[in-house]
Amino acid sequence: MPSPDELHDLLRKNWGFSTFRPLQEKIVTSILEGRDTCVIMPTGGGKSLCYQLPALVQNRTTIVISPLIALMQDQAAQLEQMGIPAAVLNSALPGPQQSKVMGRAREGAYRLLYLSPERLARPDTKTWLESVPIGFFAIDEAHCISEWGHEFRPEYRQLSSLRANFPDRPIAAFTASATQRVRHDILAQLQLRNPARYIASFYRSNLRYCVRECDSTSQWTLLVSALRSYAGHSVIVYAPTIARVEETVDRLAEEDIPAIPYHGKMDTDTRRRNQERWTSDETRVLVGTIAFGLGINKSSVRAVIHLALPKSLEQYYQEAGRAGRDGAPADCVLLWQKKDAGLLGYFIEQIADAAEKERAWQRYHNIRDFVDSTTCRHRRICGHFGETTKWTSCPACDTCGHAPAWLDQVQPLTIERGRKPRRIRLAVPPELVPRRALPQFADPDDELREFLRQWRREIAQLEKIPAYIVMHDSSLEEICHLPPKSMADLMEITGFGERKTERYGPQLLAALEQFLQGARAHADETRKEHPAEETLRLLAQGSSFDEIARLRNRRVATVISLVADLVERGSVELHPEWVTQDHRTQIEAAAHRLGHDRLRPIKESLPSEITWEEIRLIVAHLRRALQKAG
Repeated sequence: MPSPDELHDLLRKNWGFSTFRPLQEKIVTSILEGRDTCVIMPTGGGKSLCYQLPALVQNRTTIVISPLIALMQDQAAQLEQMGIPAAVLNSALPGPQQSKVMGRAREGAYRLLYLSPERLARPDTKTWLESVPIGFFAIDEAHCISEWGHEFRPEYRQLSSLRANFPDRPIAAFTASATQRVRHDILAQLQLRNPARYIASFYRSNLRYCVRECDSTSQWTLLVSALRSYAGHSVIVYAPTIARVEETVDRLAEEDIPAIPYHGKMDTDTRRRNQERWTSDETRVLVGTIAFGLGINKSSVRAVIHLALPKSLEQYYQEAGRAGRDGAPADCVLLWQKKDAGLLGYFIEQIADAAEKERAWQRYHNIRDFVDSTTCRHRRICGHFGETTKWTSCPACDTCGHAPAWLDQVQPLTIERGRKPRRIRLAVPPELVPRRALPQFADPDDELREFLRQWRREIAQLEKIPAYIVMHDSSLEEICHLPPKSMADLMEITGFGERKTERYGPQLLAALEQFLQGARAHADETRKEHPAEETLRLLAQGSSFDEIARLRNRRVATVISLVADLVERGSVELHPEWVTQDHRTQIEAAAHRLGHDRLRPIKESLPSEITWEEIRLIVAHLRRALQKAG
């Protein structure tokens, strides 16, 4: 068992950190003592180090169970760069490579070995693992094991066999978002024996929570205002569907706000490339479904904006918590519409299992209580996770009187409906005032920041690794505040341990010297076509909707929706070949009878073979005709 000084030396040498974050040292010590351990620590609290450091100390192999292949691969690559032997075993590896990893694991070649829960459930995996010198098991995203959790995954239930199959091996469970009920379920399912329990506070002092009920028009106005106010900073926008993701990215392009999409229907290479473009600051705004986020290692996200009501408060807390992981102020904004609640209720009613339906309704009521509440949002979140607070107001939420200026551009719907405005509380307990994340150095040079970001991107592309593995955002910011002049200076930068300094130090110092000599980041001089311009050009060339969708990497429905907008604006005429004459006649008759404002009544009155896309195109044409006549 290493002494506290030895643990600090390992932390500095390998991770480049001078001190542990709250609870980390206690958790590391507990695991090294061979105790079962349960850790509840918010996103960005440093959970991975809590099992990686004990794995480094022990002369055995730590088995890490994680649900995400991309996250496992990134963590293994990062550890390898630090000189810590690590590997991933999953179905994506070719057969010979899987055999090689399994053979090396038997020899004890790895300090950490990452497996998916599906892999662990295979009968042959148990037999093979019995030949591996295992130190302990680390279960990441442990809330997935509980049916009461917001992300229950049946394959996680099979982890309960770990205790029976490996009774003498300790188990450490980690999660960022678990209520008291879920925590108890984790302990029971994993059969943890007298576990050490570490629960960090759910209060994130640097995050400002703001909620606004909108209609579709005000939501768009607020989103554009928000993104312009965060210009030059990294932002995540969560949209509820793939269609909304693509539509939002295209509409933002028309507003000259570059953004990239991310959703589960993309091919793996495109999805990973888009994620990398965002993490390396090539594009600052990412619009994604909930498929985006787990394992994202970007600390300098200045805002997370939701465009729909999440399914649960746990989901919202986890997704919003991806903002401000560097400790600097960040905004978590929820712009929801009344129809979101109806849609959630509709899907809950489709659940066949009575118990699961009850749990889903409970989650629904919790998130509705949160958005409708007039009490401190930080306090409500803490209370939801079982944390009792002595304070009743905070310096960082809208209900306590602290909201960004851009949010006031649109009058709240709650006030328009005659509700009383929320009461503003300004008395803030001193212990809640956020601390600055960085020392008070001189303001960093924006040109240096961009130069280093470009340098980091180029290194990452050459080595085919994520940019954050080369250098974390927090390290980059610290270098911008106080540029190092020597390798010794660089070792003082957070995140630069011995191996990273040896690997990148000479190149980084050379880049800083080039900057002093006048080198600057290369400006992107190419002007990209707006989606509407590109679509109009392709239509003029005779491209079909299918061809445009393929060329623009969009779904056909998204392309047709954009074309319908262009028709309504008068930018393009309706082509007869887009909709058959028979369908056009039926749609026009239904629209004249039911009105042009809403598409659903028209759709419900027509035969099923007439598609939403055809209706959008014809109704757009009719609306344009009415505009011209009026």
